[in-house]
Amino acid sequence: MPENDVPMWPSDDKDTSSAEPKGAKREGEATVWLPMSGLANGKTEELSVPKVTPESGSWFQPVVEVGDIDEEPDVPETPTPQWSAFEPVTPVTPAEPEQHEEPKTLFVKPVQPQHKDEPDWDQFDRGTATPPRDAEPSRPEPSQGPPRQEQPRQEPSRRPEQSRVEPPLPAPVPSATMHARPVRIEPSEERFDSEATVGIQRPEPPSQEPPAAETEAAPAPKPKRKRKTLLITTLVVVLLLAGMGGAAAMPKVSNRLGLPWAPNAPKGEIPKPAGVTRVLHGPDVNGVAPTKEGLAAALAGPAGAADLGTLTGTVVDAATGDVLWDKNSGTPLTPASTTKILVVAAALLSMDHGTQFSTKIVQGAEPGTVILVAGGDPSLTSLPLGTDSPLYPGAAHVDDLVAQVKKAGGGKISKVQLDISLFKGPTSAKGWDPEDTAAGNTYMAPVLPVMADGGRADPKNDHSPRIANPAATLTQKIAGKLEAQAGGTTTAPKDAKVLGEVKSQPLAEFANSLLQLSDNLMADVLARQLALAKGAEPSFTGGAATTMDVLKQAGFDLTGVQINDGSGLSDQNKIPAKALSEILAVAAAPDGKDPRTAKLRPLLAGLPVAGGSGTLEKRYGDPASAAGRGWVRGKTGTLSGVNTLAGVVLDTDGRMLVFALMSSGSDQNKGRAALDVVAATLHKCGCR
Repeated sequence: MPENDVPMWPSDDKDTSSAEPKGAKREGEATVWLPMSGLANGKTEELSVPKVTPESGSWFQPVVEVGDIDEEPDVPETPTPQWSAFEPVTPVTPAEPEQHEEPKTLFVKPVQPQHKDEPDWDQFDRGTATPPRDAEPSRPEPSQGPPRQEQPRQEPSRRPEQSRVEPPLPAPVPSATMHARPVRIEPSEERFDSEATVGIQRPEPPSQEPPAAETEAAPAPKPKRKRKTLLITTLVVVLLLAGMGGAAAMPKVSNRLGLPWAPNAPKGEIPKPAGVTRVLHGPDVNGVAPTKEGLAAALAGPAGAADLGTLTGTVVDAATGDVLWDKNSGTPLTPASTTKILVVAAALLSMDHGTQFSTKIVQGAEPGTVILVAGGDPSLTSLPLGTDSPLYPGAAHVDDLVAQVKKAGGGKISKVQLDISLFKGPTSAKGWDPEDTAAGNTYMAPVLPVMADGGRADPKNDHSPRIANPAATLTQKIAGKLEAQAGGTTTAPKDAKVLGEVKSQPLAEFANSLLQLSDNLMADVLARQLALAKGAEPSFTGGAATTMDVLKQAGFDLTGVQINDGSGLSDQNKIPAKALSEILAVAAAPDGKDPRTAKLRPLLAGLPVAGGSGTLEKRYGDPASAAGRGWVRGKTGTLSGVNTLAGVVLDTDGRMLVFALMSSGSDQNKGRAALDVVAATLHKCGCR
């Protein structure tokens, strides 16, 4: 093999010249003659391999394939037209072969490079460098044509920096695992880049000279990312449009957008806008009221249910005050929590509705000592500032009180003491079940003038266990926030400097929370506040006595009434249904008819709504009482063997009816359900 012809792939085959006979063997080896055929003078003849000399260089370029190589049968070779850098290689009509053989020029199919970093292929034209090792060359493929007559090579015009001419260097042979860069090989072994694209017409260069057959090779095109990006974008748009179309087909979405196919779309012409006057209409005071006979017939079955045990009650027309139905309403029975109606009514009648109860921290007599002065507000909440209490909306915050003390200054605070001297007497009333005041119960906490969240362990849960000593617990919490120690109980000086003060919600809202939750602690605290307002002793005895006095002075008949607390936890309380209905009838009377009505009206607003709020939220779900949902408003009462319900309801004619129902000797669940049926019957009744 000539010395200047570098092998293009590793091989053990020896190059035997055409001068050696076919099948000549040397010691330890054999030479196999590879037949070649071509078209000459219209016939297929066996062609001989031209002899390669050092002057002529190598006349062939190996084809390096990656992966499996499919062998193709020999086919007649056809001439190839003049190769152009701007035109794809296309077959032409075969021409008569020349008598002498010329070295072959092999054309390789361009392959796009696999790396983003493009090698400088202009170096091959200039013969100044070899491709970078990290640039992966494309794979060459053989052309399907016979040797052709080479035209004189025209050098393209070059920039000044490209005018340098250096001796050509043999190109390195690409590895079998790499793709070869498409090149054209001249007999002198000079190599020139072919175009990197196949089958794509390049635009003419902005030059007046005709395009040369060989020009400076353009860099291989980058991967078709724009087409891929366009495809992905199109797919995303299609998916978005499909999603929007699917969403628009959904009834809720189409209704909200007002689309023509929406289920709520108008079926006809849109009516012209009409004026609307937003006025709340009260009960119909001029309509026809139920008759006593009709009402008695309607209530005969529900009021006679065995589940009610001993039942007393009354129904009153709120517009006239007439008694429409009565069943032993003057008989005193244990009222349970309906006792709260009397306490709230007395407070609303005798106290300003905007009254607030204060909690203070004042300067103590000793340096570094402050005193928490209880003002009778059990609704003070420990929830963070900005978080309203779900149990006592509008309640004051412990953090607000502490922040005021810190802002007031006065030096380092080392001790926080407690003053609970506002209330007098025992913290539990006569007739209470011991379990109602035991630590961990959910009904009641010791009646003290200060605590957080009604003495509950969880400030958001009405049924959370109550703390044994809620006032002391609050003192310790405040001391911790002030980085001090709790210092026990004391009495604050009357002229002590106030460092911080917070106030409860107004009386009307306080009463509303009390009735909605049927909060026993708040009711007994309110009875003491009533006693304080009237100058009486703020105790169970003083609160009960003041309540009775205020109601009697307001003109209510309290015959048979006996109360020992304000909550109704005492089983020794006795109230006839008549007293309850009389108070509620005045609260529900038409405006201007009774001067007491304006003061008592907030009492109705605090009554729980059947199936909607407070202690009636989970009731009226049975089919027999479902008609009363949303129409009945009432105060509930439950003790062992006692079930009571007193409130108001609108009948089918819009007439306001007041009722008071008291059951004794009834099962808790069955008695409640039976009372709900009676109240629901009042709503369904036109009863004439």
